[in-house]
Amino acid sequence: MILGVFDGGMAAPSARNPPHHPHTNDYSGAMTEATDCSLPLPHRDIAKPTPVPALAYPLGAQAPTTLAQLTTTRIGGPIASYLEAHSEQEMIEAIKQADAAGTPLLVVGGGSNLLASDAGFDGLVLRDARSEISVNSDTQCGGVEFTVTAGMSLDELVCEAIANEWAGFAPLSGIPGTVGAAPVQNVGAYGTEIAELVTAVRAWDRLKGRVVYLALTDLKLAYRDSLLKQSLRSVEAGGGRLWGPTGRWVALSVTFQVRQAYMSHPIAYKQLASHLGVELGDRVEATDLRQAVLELRRSKGMVLDPADHNTWSSGSFFTNPVLTQQQADKLPSQAPRFEVTDHSMIVGTRPAPVVPGLVKTSAAWLIQHAGFGPGFALNDAASLSTVHVLAITNRGNASAGDIEALAKTVIAGVRDKYGLTLVPEPVRVGLDF
Repeated sequence: MILGVFDGGMAAPSARNPPHHPHTNDYSGAMTEATDCSLPLPHRDIAKPTPVPALAYPLGAQAPTTLAQLTTTRIGGPIASYLEAHSEQEMIEAIKQADAAGTPLLVVGGGSNLLASDAGFDGLVLRDARSEISVNSDTQCGGVEFTVTAGMSLDELVCEAIANEWAGFAPLSGIPGTVGAAPVQNVGAYGTEIAELVTAVRAWDRLKGRVVYLALTDLKLAYRDSLLKQSLRSVEAGGGRLWGPTGRWVALSVTFQVRQAYMSHPIAYKQLASHLGVELGDRVEATDLRQAVLELRRSKGMVLDPADHNTWSSGSFFTNPVLTQQQADKLPSQAPRFEVTDHSMIVGTRPAPVVPGLVKTSAAWLIQHAGFGPGFALNDAASLSTVHVLAITNRGNASAGDIEALAKTVIAGVRDKYGLTLVPEPVRVGLDF
């Protein structure tokens, strides 16, 4: 990742693209040819936004007894033991002891990407209770590099980033979960993925029994995928075995390197641009972008709210299918088609490069046009969200079996009509569909 100085959100400076200070910020005296690159740029006084709920169950509360308390679906049976770790060493020791004893391990962040069995979990449920940011460098020429403990909520980090003019985080506003889980899933929204921002993950390698640093290239970040996640389903990634429900690597902290800017990156999502009243490729202030993202997410039931059963879900239940061009050609002409891009290869503010030969389509479009509209249900316990068909929701008394039956029905319906098999996004605990 190549980074440049603050320039109000313009392209990163280089030998062919010298530093530029647009009229939106009068920093003309902050940088000259004789600039001391060790000095930070002046910052605007930006109030820290208020974080939205991001964890299914608050840290420091009475110890939970079921996975239903720890997951945003509010489903899951009893747990054998529970621990909140308040230091890195406590995290590591808990993992080591569980693995040495052959005790199943489930590391839980916000609980937003889990679907747990009603049978429960006969093992250790571990949560990282740390929420700290350490700034490693903050300079005119290198941007800002900082490290965040895995237990911090992702939206808390977004708010800190906006207040400190750390560019690129605002599109991730409102996503439930923690920083440590973000690279596992390579979370993303509204044209941005965590792959654009992260440089390394410090993790405990359960196979080798030691702390490791996984650089951006090591992480193999792709659309809702990573090396960390692959160890759940790939023997090769797992070093000769499959791991689960927690993978081979447990994130301890995540390091980010980004530009200094209070303006957003170019708006890359049509719906978001329309909501903001701007054109694709325009930039807006990060605070305005956050507000728009939260409004859109709330309209889709994607911001946690205990009073709204549409948010009693694991978010988008299915990933958008990534197809070969030949597969995409078989879809109806009106089916959405998007370029597949590699967000780990972004340089400055240039668009993510396109991956040739691949096409992404919309799982929501496939679901709706296969006959499953908003609110579709097999019973009154579980249904597709009433505002967003990509979410499967608990209407108040759903079991894991209810969610599984509905998911299988949707998968079969889409497969029958379009020949594509939708892939569930949540990690299933005690479930094998």
